[in-house]
Amino acid sequence: MSSEAKVDSMELGDVLVLGPDEGKNYWQPVPANGHISVRIAPENLRMETPFSIGTQTIPPNSYVREHYHPIHDEALHFISGEGVARVDGKEYKVEPGVTIFVGKNRRHMFINHGPDDLHWLWFIQPNGLELFFRDVGTEKKAGQPAPEPFARPDNVLEIEKTTAFGPPLEDAHIPTF
Repeated sequence: MSSEAKVDSMELGDVLVLGPDEGKNYWQPVPANGHISVRIAPENLRMETPFSIGTQTIPPNSYVREHYHPIHDEALHFISGEGVARVDGKEYKVEPGVTIFVGKNRRHMFINHGPDDLHWLWFIQPNGLELFFRDVGTEKKAGQPAPEPFARPDNVLEIEKTTAFGPPLEDAHIPTF
């Protein structure tokens, strides 16, 4: 059998190419504020091992609250801005080019003390984070101005429980600005 025949009989996976304003985009509630863009998720295409990938941007004096993922591994790559990643109580400076891997059950948060937006790429496996962002956020359209800061939904604990988060941390770190 020729290699050409083998290729013809193989099942081909999906291909997805997104432009800068495509994807599922959502404004996020306090304390993160800012916005996220889900770029790849199982609801978009077929994949052998479920994961999701996207970007998150938080403005100055905002943060992603301290949390953990009981069954998820997460990788983050910082693209612009400067801030702090706090992992298990230890702080790491983040700036363009820094990459962080956070394994399951590791407490972590991201803080923007800088003067500019903090922007990063996130990858989580298995997926679930994209569902949280959808359920707590509001749809963001291209060119739309940022809304006034808004509260997390009343049922946020139920949303967290069914997506990628462990129960709330009673002693979670809250940064001061």
